[in-house]
Amino acid sequence: MTSQIDFVDRGLLVREVSKNFGPTAVLNVVNLDVRQGEFFTLLGPSGCGKTTLLRIIAGLELPDTGKVFLDGQDITPLPASKRQINTVFQSYALFPHLNTYENVAFGLKARRFSHQDVAERVGRYLEMLSLGDLEKRYPHQLSGGQKQRVALARALVNEPQILLLDEPMSALDAHLRARVQADLRRLQRELGTTFIMVTHDQEEAMMISDHLAVMNDGQVLQIGPPRDVYTKPTNQFVAEFLGATNILSAVRHGDRVMTGLGDFMMQHPPDWVKGSLTIRPEHIEVERPDAFGANRVKAQVCETLYSGAALDLLLEPEPLPNLDPDFPIKPGQVKVRTYTHDHIDRGEYVNLYFPPSHLVALNDKPI
Repeated sequence: MTSQIDFVDRGLLVREVSKNFGPTAVLNVVNLDVRQGEFFTLLGPSGCGKTTLLRIIAGLELPDTGKVFLDGQDITPLPASKRQINTVFQSYALFPHLNTYENVAFGLKARRFSHQDVAERVGRYLEMLSLGDLEKRYPHQLSGGQKQRVALARALVNEPQILLLDEPMSALDAHLRARVQADLRRLQRELGTTFIMVTHDQEEAMMISDHLAVMNDGQVLQIGPPRDVYTKPTNQFVAEFLGATNILSAVRHGDRVMTGLGDFMMQHPPDWVKGSLTIRPEHIEVERPDAFGANRVKAQVCETLYSGAALDLLLEPEPLPNLDPDFPIKPGQVKVRTYTHDHIDRGEYVNLYFPPSHLVALNDKPI
């Protein structure tokens, strides 16, 4: 008999899950809440534990400690075949001796669905994934994108409550990947099925997820909507893993924070005395050299990188006297991304404005 827990909304819960392989701790007390019908992504570098966590959710691995709940029911002891969860593997794992139709129908036939039900369901998902004209082709006759769609259809035709996706786009080229990302997101919204994806691609995770969990060294460091995690990272790893950023060593003095670039006002001052701040390059504003006021820094342009829509700048700030001998602060170079059409040359001096709302204090503590 499965145990009950208090659960308000339908969905998946991972509670206090840990997993070791020999002396190596792969997962260290992981907790997750995944709402029903959302696109949730486990994001992190290779070896961070995200695939092991996916396999535990699927029932392909057992945790050493902790439990997995689906709609309030403890499914930890259930084998993969007894869970309302299907997985699309990185390799797609299609049967080479079966054509597209037979691959998609395989699970339904194994569960002894009637011929009519199999035909209706398979036909519906082949049409949904634009595979109707490929139903007689074998895997070796399909492109990478077509194989992926067949693997998706084979998983979805069983109408699982949760679909797990293990690096589903890693084998695709950049152009095809962008198209498949859009197709995946559209498909998930149309079906209302919970998708949980594993990826190390930050851009991919932010583009298609409702919520994402950033992992490293077997721990979940931050969970939230992509925009929140990107603009308000809680620690240095998350800040740097999700894209270019500036990390500033800092000391708090009341409502002001002293850095190697100068004193800054912040919308949300830190609760620590000594620590680090972060700000994304696109959130720093480039102003004329004679601009003045709070949160402004004079700097010289060291390098310019033009990429069409954006101009990336690397700047050297003017040195400031160190005001705290117990905590030496080095300014370092500043990365800025601007989308203006202004022409900025190497060697030019500009003022940089650091908006208080975009300066974020880091704490480097896992959740």
